[in-house]
Amino acid sequence: MRIARVVGSAISTIKDEKVKGRKLLVLKQTDQGGNLIGKPFVAVDLVDAGVGDLVLTGHGSSARQTHLTKDCPVDAVVMAVVDHLVVDDVVVFRKE
Repeated sequence: MRIARVVGSAISTIKDEKVKGRKLLVLKQTDQGGNLIGKPFVAVDLVDAGVGDLVLTGHGSSARQTHLTKDCPVDAVVMAVVDHLVVDDVVVFRKE
């Protein structure tokens, strides 16, 4: 799993049948405090996340282990919206 922030969405009218009807989000990985790092990537949204949300993502074969993405051509999924993060007994992020 990785922590990422939703920075946008991707609209695609032509896509694989197994991905039709799924919301695609543009994400950027973050550090544990929610600061953006790395390059953007697209993930299938399983939890109705929105722009600005801090989320947990699954990648590779793990992304294809949910009931909605089984045997689908996906490499990343959003599987949780983060309410708060605690690292070394310090709250480093809290959803407003």
